[in-house]
Amino acid sequence: MTGPLGLDPSELQDAWAQRVRRNREQANRFRDVPERPDFYAPVAGGFKSDPRRTDEPALDVLRSLVVPGESWLDIGAGGGRYALPLALAGARVTALDPSTAMLSVLREAAVEYGVTGVETVQQRWPAEGVPPADVAFIAHVSYDIEDIGPFLDAMESHARRLCVAVLLARAPASAAEPFWPPVHGVERDPLPALPEFLALLLARGKVFGVWLGERPAAAYPSPDAALGFLRQQLFIEPGGEKDARLIAALDRAPRTADGRIQLTAEPTPLGVVTWKP
Repeated sequence: MTGPLGLDPSELQDAWAQRVRRNREQANRFRDVPERPDFYAPVAGGFKSDPRRTDEPALDVLRSLVVPGESWLDIGAGGGRYALPLALAGARVTALDPSTAMLSVLREAAVEYGVTGVETVQQRWPAEGVPPADVAFIAHVSYDIEDIGPFLDAMESHARRLCVAVLLARAPASAAEPFWPPVHGVERDPLPALPEFLALLLARGKVFGVWLGERPAAAYPSPDAALGFLRQQLFIEPGGEKDARLIAALDRAPRTADGRIQLTAEPTPLGVVTWKP
């Protein structure tokens, strides 16, 4: 059945699923590293952020959406990059994530920065036994969700007042895409992102608002810092032939004026999307 603008949600959901499958199947063809039960465990520590930071305009938008005392369900909360600032803004936050390592970072950060009002739940979404909240929220979570329709159905059914999504125009993993040809000899199959998400909401008959900003170009302070991210996204081990090709390609990467290694040349458009459940 087509939506009000002539878009068929089933077709768009199928197209989304196909892109996710192609991306995953390509990773499995080229991976040297066995798939880990907790994908983010090796890099979880890098997701800790100061919840009182004031240099992120999208976070200011999220803070403005908080009604003190309301409940927020942060689906895929990771290391608490948004869950902790939302709690400081007055929300009661349920932070849900399947990663043991990520939730450990979140709890450590909550203690370190003195944040209360966050409850953690270790489950994968859709999850059973999670009560509804006033606001259901995702940030950089949906890119690799193959069954995006049921995922959004569950998100909307758990929200009483508002649904909120923070997404980039290209998935965060896209910063590693330029290194696929020199390392693996192929272009990377990209994941769906913000444009496909907005089209899907339209097809589902949702009227939404979008705040548009941008994430700065990806840059790392040192080769070791960049290699941690790139090895994870290229699915390779240190010390092998592919790792040598990666290091050579990284040596050719441009540097910023302050010497940081620049993985992407331009900022990436970013959206904060809001809609009624």
